[in-house]
Order: sequence, then C-alpha cells, then structure tokens
Amino acid sequence: MQQMNLFLGRSSHPVRENAPLAERMRPGSLDEFVGQDHLLGRGKILDRVIRSRRFQSFVLWGPPGSGKTTLAAIIAAQTQTHMIHLSAVMAGTREIREAVTEAKQVWAKQKLRTWLFMDEIHRLNKAQQDTLLPHIENGTLLLLGATTENPSFEIIRPLLSRARVLVLNHLSDAELGNIVHRALEDRDRGLGNFPSRLTEDAEAFLLSAAGGDARIALNALEVAVLTTPPDPQNIRLVDLNAVQEALQRKAVHYDKGGEEHFNLISALHKSVRGSDPDAALYWLARMLDAGEEPLYLARRAIRMASEDIGLADPFALVEAVSAFQTYQVLGSPEGELALAQAIVYLCLAPKSNKIYEAFGNARELAGKTGSAPVPPHIRNAPTQLLKTLGYGRNYRYPHDDPEGWVAETYFPQNLAGTVFYHPTNRGWEGRWREILEKRRARVRQTEDPSK
Repeated sequence: MQQMNLFLGRSSHPVRENAPLAERMRPGSLDEFVGQDHLLGRGKILDRVIRSRRFQSFVLWGPPGSGKTTLAAIIAAQTQTHMIHLSAVMAGTREIREAVTEAKQVWAKQKLRTWLFMDEIHRLNKAQQDTLLPHIENGTLLLLGATTENPSFEIIRPLLSRARVLVLNHLSDAELGNIVHRALEDRDRGLGNFPSRLTEDAEAFLLSAAGGDARIALNALEVAVLTTPPDPQNIRLVDLNAVQEALQRKAVHYDKGGEEHFNLISALHKSVRGSDPDAALYWLARMLDAGEEPLYLARRAIRMASEDIGLADPFALVEAVSAFQTYQVLGSPEGELALAQAIVYLCLAPKSNKIYEAFGNARELAGKTGSAPVPPHIRNAPTQLLKTLGYGRNYRYPHDDPEGWVAETYFPQNLAGTVFYHPTNRGWEGRWREILEKRRARVRQTEDPSK
C-alpha cells in the first residue's frame, strides 16, 4: 500500500535532493500554500474542515499543477489523520480492498480516521468505483479524489453524491510569480544556492507559458537557471532565450497579462461581433499559438454568446458551453477544434445585445431601488399568519389560464410599467417581439396605480 510521502514542512521527512524543483518546493503547510483562496480563505470550506475536523469526502477537480496532491497531503496532516495514496492508473479492486483493511486496522489501533487519496480518480472503472462506494458510505474511508476531468462525467452518481466536489482554479500570474520567487530564494529546497534573477521579459514569458501550472513553471525555471552561466559577480541572469529553451517554446509578440493580450482578445471578440468567421479564426489561432489558455478563450466565447447574440440565437450559448466542456474532456489539440467550431457558430449566428443592455439597466435600477417592497400578491405565504396578512392574496396562477399567461404586474408598485428588454427583429428574438409588445400593452391596461 502506497502511503502519502510528501514534504510536510522542514521538520518532516524531506524529499530527495535530486527530485525536480516542483517536488522539492511542494508546500508543507497552509502558510506555504499559494492560491485557491476560495477554498482555503478564512471561513471557506477547507478552512472550516481543517479547523473543526468535521470530516467529509471530497473530490478535488482542477487543472494540472493547481495543487490537488499537495492540498490532500496538507489536509491529512492538519487534521491529524491517516492517509493512503493510490493512483487510479495503477490501482484496482485488490488495492482498494487492501486500503479498507488498512483503514480498519488503523482505527482499531490508533483511533485515527483514514483518508483515501485517489489520484486520477476518473480512471477508475465502474466496478472499481462500486467496490469503493460502501466503504465511503459507512465511513471506513474518507475519499479525497483528485481529477483533471469533469467528475460529473467520469464518477458514478452514487459515489459523487457522497462527496463534495471542490473546484481548483488555474494559478494566476501573480500567484505563479510568488511561487517562482520563493523557489529562487529558498536555499534549502530551491535555487537559493545559485544566485539568480530573471529578466523582465523572461519572467513574463515563463508565467504566461506555464498556463497557471506551477509544476511547469518550476521545472522550467530549474532548467533555465542551472543552464545559465554565472557572471563575474556569480549572478545568473536568466534571459528570455534561456526560458524559451527550457520550455521548448518560442515567444510570440504577446503578453498574457499586458496590452497585447487585451488587443488580441479584443480583435477576436470584435470579429465575432462583426460576424467574420475568417478573421475570428485567425485571432483565435494567434492566441492559441502564443500560449493562451484554451479554457480562457472558451470562457470568453460563452460571454460573447450572451453579450452579443443572446436570444437572437439561444443555441449559441449551448454551443459555447459545449465547446468549453469538450475541451475539458479532450484537452489539446483535439479540444481546440471544438473551440474553433464554437467561434465560427457565434460568427454566423444573428446578433443581439438586448439581453446585455436589459440586464445592465435592471442592475442599475435595482441598485437605486433596493428597498422597494415585494407586492403582497406575489409574496410567499407558508404560514396561516402570513396568509392572514395578505401574502399571496389575489395571486393568479398563469398555468390555470388557457393562454398560460395572465395580465399581471410583478414589479413593486412605484416601478410598474418599467421596460428593460427591447428585443430586435432578428432570429429567434424577433419571433417573440410582437407577442411581448401585446402582452405589455395588456398589462398597462389593467394596472391601477391607486391599488
């Protein structure tokens, strides 16, 4: 049985001196861990679990290099529990049963709960997951699954229902920069014994090309530093060429966090808005070749579908979300084709920004009128007291009407008649424009401002 044997602080068992830099710099405590503040921040889910030691099973879903394995080891250490580490690539039913036996023995002898850290859990087949299920259900094992794939596609529903899915994000450039500088300065585990500094363009390219993956950034950094000769002052000045060679990727005129990044994404967005599939494919290819994270582009496509197409073609949003999910399943390069397909679909779809405008105006008005009371007839009335006070009185249930719609006012009284959404006559949106206008006219006729 392979138990977790990670670096857990300077006083714990150290990793090998010849291990890759990413392994040597693996955080051993929450104080060293960088990123994932939405899970580890004060009062967030993992902070609560660690502080209260109220255990439950988790599936950690996130991209490579985001800290899943490290986080699992820290959880085990901080909660003073036993941990068994298995990889679904190599583990089968026999290894799972051995883990169950070990967990029972640890509890009998030490009264310690056991986490089963199952790396690449999406690779377990259904039979193996079924073997694991009853032991998670009865509490013999606490599951800590780690996966880069969407767990809703890869993990059986009964097992997934007994574990909470925690989504880890790509590390930001600022977070990666923090990790890189820590490695350059650390004399015990890092590169501090090789005084070095990165040129500005070398650091920018390293952080951009790593794509939010700390492992890629650190291992490339190690190669770049150790292959750069020191100057007369014994300082290694790591330049752009050294980083390019370490990553085996050349720089394109592109700064993921700077002006050129925003210029290119602006060009892509405006090409889609302008319904030019050829230009849009060109800018998409430029960004991918420059090392842009494909899922960032997929997220931007989802935004374009709502901002620039909306209900003129509601399937544009479906297409964009499908491209995002397809890339999560396939990765590069296969998943990039789905992204290109979505971009072309968005270009060819009829355009409307009326949802974007309507929601912006609604948000503005809501911010100014946040104290306006909910009309009594559409308030919830779960108790007799509230019914006596008039909650829900005179509410007309639209499904009871032959049209499936009634001329009713749902706004606060002083906002009755407000209109945010003005549909165009294009695509699917245009089919409903006349119906919506007639309904609004009927509502205006029935409104009684003195009521």
